[in-house]
Amino acid sequence: MTVSTLTDGPAAAPFTLALAHGAGAPMDSPFMNRIAEGVAAAGWRVVRFEFPYMAARRTTGAKKPPDRAPVLLEGWRTVIADLGPDRLVIGGKSMGGRMASMVADEAQVRGLVCLGYPFHPPGRPEKLRTVHLETLRTPALILQGERDPLGRADEVPAYDLSDAISTAWLPDGDHSFKPRKASGHTEAGNMTVAVERVCGFLETLVK
Repeated sequence: MTVSTLTDGPAAAPFTLALAHGAGAPMDSPFMNRIAEGVAAAGWRVVRFEFPYMAARRTTGAKKPPDRAPVLLEGWRTVIADLGPDRLVIGGKSMGGRMASMVADEAQVRGLVCLGYPFHPPGRPEKLRTVHLETLRTPALILQGERDPLGRADEVPAYDLSDAISTAWLPDGDHSFKPRKASGHTEAGNMTVAVERVCGFLETLVK
């Protein structure tokens, strides 16, 4: 499998953070740009890539649904093999982060960053996607909006998650960390906090 990538930040950075996009938006969406550029500006190397169905949109213009899980996982394995796992942290937005979490242990990467983890489908809190997270060994950071419909702040603490996982909350944020205007918080503020949290997590992995 061949994947196209975008790279930000210095090649000599202590770690490379590889990020995959969510189900509906590409690797250069405003959300992905803000995270990648912010983390890179702090001195980390960030590599973004697209799964086959999303890459195909650029040439065909057709908005097909996401590839099936085996294809998505193979995309991650390809990227990890290309970059090497030794100084690599993987993750991504929603679906991209979920797929990364499913290969993190087997690939023996240094860490995992999930940006809005889809703990369950919208309106289906009983359909949890957490079984593999119960035994995860890879150090992980999950950044979640407090009112994310795929895993809210009043739901996630009750889940049985591995001690390797740390969860940080973005005030009044939705699935893309955007708060309501009446909350007094801003999208820009939440994105700044998200970048700071990611960079802080990467710092903990440096030995």
